[in-house]
Amino acid sequence: MFHLQKLITMLKRLIILLPALLLCAAASAQVVYSTDWKSEAKVKVYVTEYKSEADLIVYKTGWKSEAKDNEGIWYFTQWKSEAKKTIYFTEWKSEADIIVYFTEYKSEAGWKKKSKKHIMY
Repeated sequence: MFHLQKLITMLKRLIILLPALLLCAAASAQVVYSTDWKSEAKVKVYVTEYKSEADLIVYKTGWKSEAKDNEGIWYFTQWKSEAKKTIYFTEWKSEADIIVYFTEYKSEAGWKKKSKKHIMY
């Protein structure tokens, strides 16, 4: 009976902490670090000139606080340790995990191909 009470107490604490942990993870979901080394990257990205080809339309922000969720608003950090994802920009579309189009308008940012959304989580 004692072990059951201990287990219930631990589960209660986990239930309380889990949303906070998920919120922290989501808050930095689009903080990215661009590396020069393909082997160092978690995601290979190809940049297209055509919005119609893109899996994701990306708005590049200068504010880390805007780079939340997984909706295509990216903040590029200078520090790899600060990034949620390390990306490598490839010259070849066939080599890429995702194809992105950079927009000047924050309102255009978002996934066009939702089946690839998991790649940036």
